[in-house]
Amino acid sequence: MAQGRDTLKAAPRTEFGSRTARRLRRDGLVPGIVYTGGDDARPFQVAEREVRNVLSSGAALFDLEIEGEKAVPVVVKDSQHDPVRGDLRHFDLVQVRLDEKIQAEVALELEGGEDAPGAKEGGVLEHITREITVEALPTDIPEMITVDVSAMDINDTITLSAVTAPQGVEFVADDLEEITVATLTPPRLEAELEAIEEEAALIGEEAEEGEEVEGEEVPAEGEEAQEGEAAAEGDGGDSGGDDEG
Repeated sequence: MAQGRDTLKAAPRTEFGSRTARRLRRDGLVPGIVYTGGDDARPFQVAEREVRNVLSSGAALFDLEIEGEKAVPVVVKDSQHDPVRGDLRHFDLVQVRLDEKIQAEVALELEGGEDAPGAKEGGVLEHITREITVEALPTDIPEMITVDVSAMDINDTITLSAVTAPQGVEFVADDLEEITVATLTPPRLEAELEAIEEEAALIGEEAEEGEEVEGEEVPAEGEEAQEGEAAAEGDGGDSGGDDEG
């Protein structure tokens, strides 16, 4: 176990099923499983607080120590979170060899956005790609990769091809030019926004007026014919009366 690497201490898990998983979560525990090459996967349970502390450090590599077993280096393979509260519901780990390269997801962070000339002119800095797959030895996988955007002007774009990978790390992508990390777009003028709002309001008013016209002026089927016949009969009756007089 490398000095300074976080260690997650867990207990073996012998009961399974959704009911058991719900009970564990109520008790503040998270079910998990660790996969190892050539061996059976080993299920475990661990305090949610302990998992949060280890994962929040940002380290891709840490040690898992299941009670009664030797600590082994692992990386996160997958994790499931509550869609509403965001609580960790389950996570999968993979045991790794420190002398073999692996692939892992690493966060991309922007720095220097406030100093960018385009941002000072009112441009909008947009962070497009927030994670990238890398390949490296487990001990070389960085917690994050920082991208300097302090020189960006309006209409500038930074792709992954312009980002320098840390030593011993390779980006895993078919075409680095196709992966946009950040853009700096022109500011939207206040007049432009007002014009859009006015246009939307006008369309809404026209739609409402159209509904009112339809409701008031379209007669029920046959009404016009009936009114015409009644008028004709009335005229005929008056004429007959005059002749008789």
